[in-house]
Amino acid sequence: MFRILFHTPEIPGNTGNAIRLAAITGAELHLVEPLGFDFSDAKLRRAGLDYHDLAVVTVHPDIEAAWAALQPERVFAFTSDGDTSYTDIAYQKGDVLLFGPESVGLPAWLKEDPHVTARVRLPMLPSLRSLNLANAASIAVYEAWRQHGFAGAQV
Repeated sequence: MFRILFHTPEIPGNTGNAIRLAAITGAELHLVEPLGFDFSDAKLRRAGLDYHDLAVVTVHPDIEAAWAALQPERVFAFTSDGDTSYTDIAYQKGDVLLFGPESVGLPAWLKEDPHVTARVRLPMLPSLRSLNLANAASIAVYEAWRQHGFAGAQV
């Protein structure tokens, strides 16, 4: 399936929602430290409901450890200054969908990382800064899953 990678997420509720997203879609969720919360955070638990045990979640100490574990063939960096629309990608199983922290997005050095296949954007109205992290991940995962006929889902 697809792999979601949050680089240094800050808000526990967003990661909790991503845990639920991973559980219901069969995606993997990978988190790069430092995290802005710990896994005992009530907001994380509440947002993830009872899906924590149903999701594949891996925490990596840094981005290099994440790359080593994931061995990605393709990485799509979601960013407001992306030059490729999320709908223009033919997603493949094993693709990594990379998102940055809520307050600042992906740092420039990570957008330029040699692992990154393309910088991807989600459309939004001009002059608006960004979309909620969990919502952005949901849009991307569902588009990738849709392209694969919602494999494994009850439709």
